[in-house]
Amino acid sequence: MPYKQFDRSRLIIEPLAQRSHGVFLDDLLPLNAPVPPFDCKDLAKVSFKMQEAKRCNRASILVMGAHVIKRGCSRLVIDLMESGYINHVALNGAGAIHDYELALIGSTTESVAKYIRTGQFGMWRETGEINDIAVAAVQSEMGLGEAIGSHIEQKAFAHRDISILAAGIRLGIPVTVHVGIGQDIIHQHPNCTGAALGETSYRDFLVFTETVTRLEGGVMMCYGSAVMGPEVYLKALSMARNVARQSGTSIAHFTTAVFDLIELGDDIHTEAPRADPRYYYRPYKTILVRTVADGGESCYIRGDHVETMLNLRALLQKD
Repeated sequence: MPYKQFDRSRLIIEPLAQRSHGVFLDDLLPLNAPVPPFDCKDLAKVSFKMQEAKRCNRASILVMGAHVIKRGCSRLVIDLMESGYINHVALNGAGAIHDYELALIGSTTESVAKYIRTGQFGMWRETGEINDIAVAAVQSEMGLGEAIGSHIEQKAFAHRDISILAAGIRLGIPVTVHVGIGQDIIHQHPNCTGAALGETSYRDFLVFTETVTRLEGGVMMCYGSAVMGPEVYLKALSMARNVARQSGTSIAHFTTAVFDLIELGDDIHTEAPRADPRYYYRPYKTILVRTVADGGESCYIRGDHVETMLNLRALLQKD
């Protein structure tokens, strides 16, 4: 290669004990947390569709960004997995990192503003162990999510009870991790092997796609993921529909739901024009409009993840 590459051996990697954290165990919502008022009729529709998917053994997928974990919703997600309302969780790389750190030391999240000034941002030794897990997973033919969850369980991390990845192992529910190379702090580390992350995350993509083949009559929820969620789902759905078409079946009648904070207006079922900035918000055009155009339904639930997830769980508990 004619271009000079950065020499990672010059980096200083420090222990997590030296980092100031922003999220702690006490920040995680307990299962008996009070349910705040939240008025959204579409939330009841999503709850009903999740109940139907559970009864019919259809896919009920939760695609989520890392902020769901940072807002303290891990116990709620695990409870929905345990109760059978979610049978696949898809995380981005950051979600796996926060889950891993919480399970290991009971805290996570650093101040980007503070640590980027000194080049310490992301340079934490224990978090970088995920890179070694990925390398080992290549040989064991595991996906990245399964490998990290298995490691948390096998090493008996002190707080593995709040790990979504470990819950997937205990429950036999796939928790997949969809990595974008260069987007996560562990990619900065000298022990990062891009091939291992690519191989194991691609396996997870194929696991996710297999779940999408059962989406007819099911539910696909995107919680706070503006890029990974809609893009991975879009490609997986195209693959699943390609195979379904060959057998004379279809994947068209299912429900999608986007949970986020952005104001989209009153009509979320019509694609915004290209001159409208909302056109470039992928959850809108991909999840709410294009992929349900042949018989599906879509809902947009606007609100903080804490209030929307607590209220969704409360509705499901009435089933």
